[in-house]
Amino acid sequence: MHRVLITGAGGGIGRSLRESLQEVYPVLRLSDRVPLAAARAGEEVGYAELSDLAGVKRIVADVDGIVHLGGISGENEWEPILQSNIVGTYNLFEAARRARVKRIVVATSNHAVGFYPREHRIDHRVVPRPDSRYGVSKAFAEALASLYADKHGIGFLCTRIGNFGPRPIDERRLSIWISPRDYTQLVRIGLEHPDIRYEIVYGVSNNRRSWYDNANAERLGYRPQDGSEPFAEAVLAAAAGRAIDPIAERYQGGTFCAAEYSAQTPAP
Repeated sequence: MHRVLITGAGGGIGRSLRESLQEVYPVLRLSDRVPLAAARAGEEVGYAELSDLAGVKRIVADVDGIVHLGGISGENEWEPILQSNIVGTYNLFEAARRARVKRIVVATSNHAVGFYPREHRIDHRVVPRPDSRYGVSKAFAEALASLYADKHGIGFLCTRIGNFGPRPIDERRLSIWISPRDYTQLVRIGLEHPDIRYEIVYGVSNNRRSWYDNANAERLGYRPQDGSEPFAEAVLAAAAGRAIDPIAERYQGGTFCAAEYSAQTPAP
């Protein structure tokens, strides 16, 4: 990897990777729809709206690998999700195909499988059960990555991110949290591992309370350095006495499942 593009570089994960990957690859190309900090040595900064194929083709030109973080990062109305996360992801993959990009790391989400009950431990082979329009867009990204891997030979690592940040902030995140340095490790595996064609892994640290069997990530060499348990006592104490939504507590997707929920019988 000589030149690596990060889409969505203005978001929390993008800003973190900008720092942690700065001296790993000779050139980082950073793109977002919002203004970014000025380019430093070894950086290129640009602007692109993912729904604009011509603009996406400009930012993808001459890159070897892509970390695709761009798009709407939570639930929203259908039209914004459609343009940013579905049309935008198609545009990025198609531009990458035309530019002969070798690898793409895709930030998908736990919300692509959010309607699995919390007592079910799931792996990368489960059928998607999205919990929201946002989750549908992430399941679409995984399916489209599979097509572009099989038909065009681009190597994809789809990372079903749980919750990224310096520490877990509530009880649910004790199960799905990933630290910045652990996510950096996954990104590097996705860009550098010699044998990746199409893989799904969970973007989580070594959490004792995890709902995920992440053996596929471990098979690729992932060795998380962090875990949520040191934060558990404080997190649980802060949550004591708070009201609980039974739908949010039943499913792995939490409040994404509970929002707009109208089923008479809970899904199994």
